[in-house]
Amino acid sequence: MHMQLLPNDRVVIYDLTDFGTSNISLPHTKCLPNSTDCTAHSVEYDITFNTVRPISVLTNFWCSSGSLMADGRLVQTGGYNNGYRVVRVYESCDTCDWKEIGKGLNRHRWYATNHILPGGGRQIIIGGRDAFSYEFYPKISSSEKAFNLPFLSETNNRKIENNLYPFVFLTPEGHLFIFANNRAILLDYTKNKVLKTYPTIPGGHPRNYPSTGSAVLLPLKMKNGSVISFGILVCGGAPKGAFVNAQKGKFNEALDTCGRIKITDPNPQWEMNTMPIARVMGDMVLLPNGHVLIINGASAGTGGWEFGRNPVLSPVIYRPKNPIGSLFEVQNPSTIPRMYHSTAILVQDGRVLIGGSNPHQRYVFKNVLYPTELSLEAFSPSYLESSSSKMRPNIISPKSKTNVSYGDRVIIRFAVTGPLDPNSVTVTLGNSKSRHLDKNALTKKRLQGWSKMLQSITWTVTSDRAVCRSTQRTRVQTLPEEITTASLATQFPIKGLHCFGRGLNLAPFPQKPLGGENWSLYPLEIGLCDKIPTDLVVSDRIGSRSYDLDPDPTIPFTILQIYDLIAIRLGF
Repeated sequence: MHMQLLPNDRVVIYDLTDFGTSNISLPHTKCLPNSTDCTAHSVEYDITFNTVRPISVLTNFWCSSGSLMADGRLVQTGGYNNGYRVVRVYESCDTCDWKEIGKGLNRHRWYATNHILPGGGRQIIIGGRDAFSYEFYPKISSSEKAFNLPFLSETNNRKIENNLYPFVFLTPEGHLFIFANNRAILLDYTKNKVLKTYPTIPGGHPRNYPSTGSAVLLPLKMKNGSVISFGILVCGGAPKGAFVNAQKGKFNEALDTCGRIKITDPNPQWEMNTMPIARVMGDMVLLPNGHVLIINGASAGTGGWEFGRNPVLSPVIYRPKNPIGSLFEVQNPSTIPRMYHSTAILVQDGRVLIGGSNPHQRYVFKNVLYPTELSLEAFSPSYLESSSSKMRPNIISPKSKTNVSYGDRVIIRFAVTGPLDPNSVTVTLGNSKSRHLDKNALTKKRLQGWSKMLQSITWTVTSDRAVCRSTQRTRVQTLPEEITTASLATQFPIKGLHCFGRGLNLAPFPQKPLGGENWSLYPLEIGLCDKIPTDLVVSDRIGSRSYDLDPDPTIPFTILQIYDLIAIRLGF
């Protein structure tokens, strides 16, 4: 089962179409082709109202792949049988169905991986069963073909594979880190050239389907406008031979190791750590505070029909900044096994939505080890606990989804119930590369001498139409009477920020109101120039949201464009 959070905070959910009827009906005009099945195999779930709307799809999603486009449309590609070469596009509305493009792909794509590319207008689709190549969508022309990638055939174990659903991450330079089986490369996809081959992960055990580990891009570290640390975390999976053994009824213990590699190092090497629980078929979710949630899966067997055993009910939190020996922390367990075909996604209120689990070739609800699971659960990380409430701001204004254009100033008013440790926040000013700075904003600003609340905003851009905003607040007990860029740099050492585009929608995070009678309001005024300058950047983030931009096509976009802070005013 697949789940994807949409820009309107709804979740689209979809499953394969040839397992039989579901429990949600569609109009009889929307039955599957040459079938009496008029039930939904995809739905849109409204988290706020806990409602489901059926969506029509006519081709098979099974083990397809996809990614959001920069404009918020979901593009899902490939699948099984009549879905092998299909491209499906979903744009959320109250009556929308999937739009399906037959033969939108050059090759069959089953168990492939998609990734949005810089510029936001195209995706790359990599790999799949017996598809040792990559291609793009949308095509530039009807003659555009797929590009062979020998790395995918080299990592394919005959009759076992262990390189399906490769792990793919876009680097700040615009290249692709691709991990398959037990090793990785850096690919310049524009030239179809492998730039670097990384060491095999220690132990040499496979981490991709059907051995089915998981991977996540760790938070970037920046200094003086440049990325100084770009790390990948790969966890769990199944040992060599586990898939063949599972077919014979022998279920090997899953892998209990995580490999972490920092590809910005001159000589990147894997750093291995041991998880408190072995796990295969797990899901990893990067949380707003920079921690990683490891959830779902089993402690024995592999991916595949009936091949998993011993469900892992306890999630684990990985804290990448902690020293070795305190990286992992086991969380409270669920009561529901989430095995093969389970999934997890972060939603806008900071919780993690969990769903799925069906290790059978049909929907089977009784008389089996792990019945087909139809429920959804929500995991609440520790930052949502009442003990953390004093660190969570409640944004008073502007209202949700207020539009901000170039040259505008916005005052963000928010309330907090208590102080934060000033040492938990670092702030930095990037070097100016803009000709549109408000020089008056860089002059001395008189501040009141009492305690103030400093708000830091991180805008992390994924394309020229999507921007991610993260916020962290800290109460600063002693601010100087006069503030300049120099004094800010002295008091708050910086990390850096990158952004592009024009215009920005601001929306509150979290939307859940905070209790208490002792709130104080602290306005923060931020000036925006033609290219949206950098603002303050924090290392420990509380929340993140994605917003659409209205880009100016005349402005050239480059990755990691760095600008100065142009205005900061604290006070009443």
